Amino acid sequence: METNSHFKGKSVLKHIKDARYKGKSAAGEGHGIDTPGHIASAADAAKDTAICTLLIWIIANALKLPHKQIYVLFSLFIFGFLLWKIGRSAILAWFRLEHINNLIEDEKYEIENNRKEERDELMQMYQTKGFAGSLLDKVVDVLMSDDNKLLGLMLEEEFGIALETYEHPLKQALGTAIGVFLSACALSIGIISSEDNGLFFAGFIVIFISSYIIATIEQLNILNSVVWNLAIGFLASFGTYFIAQFIVGNIL
Repeated sequence: METNSHFKGKSVLKHIKDARYKGKSAAGEGHGIDTPGHIASAADAAKDTAICTLLIWIIANALKLPHKQIYVLFSLFIFGFLLWKIGRSAILAWFRLEHINNLIEDEKYEIENNRKEERDELMQMYQTKGFAGSLLDKVVDVLMSDDNKLLGLMLEEEFGIALETYEHPLKQALGTAIGVFLSACALSIGIISSEDNGLFFAGFIVIFISSYIIATIEQLNILNSVVWNLAIGFLASFGTYFIAQFIVGNIL
């Protein structure tokens, strides 16, 4: 009965696989879990600020709004977008921490009340790592002797969660604020440099730098990462431009 209540009729390996999926869901976020949260938040916020501002700029110009009105629109958008991104980043981080805390409580309960099943899990895990015989028994006995270390181990091995990689939500929110602010500064410099094309070039420079930073930290293919981000940006920008021109010229 206890085995069924813990493994729910599944094999140990199937239970571990499902737990990994559950842990991945708890850790899941738009930018992944390898990059420090505040850096990823800053890079994402910078890219979002750049592309959203570009689209607004394209639409405003298609509607032939005076530049003074466009600057006011730009400033108001950045202010509201900054507040939205900061709040959203903090809330998502809190939700992730809450989910992870629930997993910790569940695993702590299992360690305290289903020790045989936890031991079976450890045996299966370390068998797949190449341990066998008396060495396997000794390793498992040592791990089972300290509940706190066992809890950390099971969270990492079973759910794939390394607690030290999760940052305080306010730190991630600060990263988001910095990303929006730096992107807005770059876009403002672009506008000042050239009212016609400055924002366009500044926006894609922001996307390039943000993509490059994340690709470097996560050791991704830098060329692919940068090219795909720029390509999506170009697609969104030029698609919006041509649709806006068609609507203004044929409908409005």
